[in-house]
Amino acid sequence: MKCRHCRAELTLPFLDLGAAPPVNALLSEAALRAPEVSYPLRVLVCESCWLVQTEDYAGAAELFSADYPYFSSYSSSWLRHSERYVEAMTARFGLGADSLVVEVAANDGYLLQYVRARGIPCYGIEPTTATARAARARGLEIVEAFLGLALARELAAAGRRADLLVANNVLAHVPDPNDFVAGIALLLRPGGVATFEFPHLLRLVQENQFDTVYHEHFSYLSMTAVERIFAAAGLRLFDVEELPTHGGSLRVFAESAAGPSRPASGNVAALLRREQEAGLCGRAFYQGMQGRAEKVKNDFLAWLLEARRAGRTVAGYGAAAKGVTLLNFAGAGPDLLPYVVDANPAKQGLYLPGCRIPVVAEERLRAQRPDWIVVLPWNLTEEIAAQLQYIGAWGGRLVRAVPALQEVALEQPRQTA
Repeated sequence: MKCRHCRAELTLPFLDLGAAPPVNALLSEAALRAPEVSYPLRVLVCESCWLVQTEDYAGAAELFSADYPYFSSYSSSWLRHSERYVEAMTARFGLGADSLVVEVAANDGYLLQYVRARGIPCYGIEPTTATARAARARGLEIVEAFLGLALARELAAAGRRADLLVANNVLAHVPDPNDFVAGIALLLRPGGVATFEFPHLLRLVQENQFDTVYHEHFSYLSMTAVERIFAAAGLRLFDVEELPTHGGSLRVFAESAAGPSRPASGNVAALLRREQEAGLCGRAFYQGMQGRAEKVKNDFLAWLLEARRAGRTVAGYGAAAKGVTLLNFAGAGPDLLPYVVDANPAKQGLYLPGCRIPVVAEERLRAQRPDWIVVLPWNLTEEIAAQLQYIGAWGGRLVRAVPALQEVALEQPRQTA
């Protein structure tokens, strides 16, 4: 296989999680009686540009289907993050009624609703029908397609170029980053800004976040690799911020390298230097990940087996992609984790792919009062611990498996005067 960006031959292995299905391809009850497709889940490193990437097995159209079930608005913390982003960008770049904001991967309108509420013209680009429909129900305009150079040319010719182009948690999901970033560059108005958020590879490795690896993530991104991809598309990075979201993300700010440039913040050079000092541009940095992932898998599976032997009841919380990766890698099925709770009605009544664990509504917890609840989307641990503090009334406890097996303290309810 050749690198998605620079076309160098890939020979350095990073992680092998065996075979896994597409993590968001939840199964209906009827589908349980049919064969299920799985693909090898192996990740390699380009030693030329240091882009970390999955091997090619499944295409974007297979992974982001019309009934794609991930809806961003079901996380209250993500909504707060998005509202703060809109407030900050409006102030920083002077956005108003004469501006145009475009969001790529607009999902269900979780972010653009705040842009629209400020009276700023906007539209979204979103390829999955289910989420696009939800965004339109909020009164938002959605272009239902994947973004690349071809679509960007159409939109630019129609006068739809952006003053601010938002691309949150989508750069890692595109199979051809060169075409995608070139499309972004073309879709910017002169003087326009594009911001991108994505999980930071440095944090993934240092904190053993192996369960963020799945087929929908074609790439695992460092500042080092992103700067090279953007430069090749004619974009210049002028700032970067480190965020706590998704276990540690970057928000990078880009503009056309051909136009007048904004002052660089110094953050870009500092982060590139930090990645270099951590060894990200050397083979050794990537070679211990497999063993750390296997230790988490083995510890988690041993814990589930011991809970069953001791007669303790266990449930899962969050039918998230991370959880599907972990459960399939561990080989854990409904015999060890009978059900997973999720707040999204679109997932309830379905089954996690591969492991085939049923997804149910939260009422099941109150009815069955499990001894332990496994938090699968560990990046939302604080939010979930606050939401589930009531399980303490029957002695219920929370645990997470990544980055290491540990109990999670329940947030105590606040005292009122």
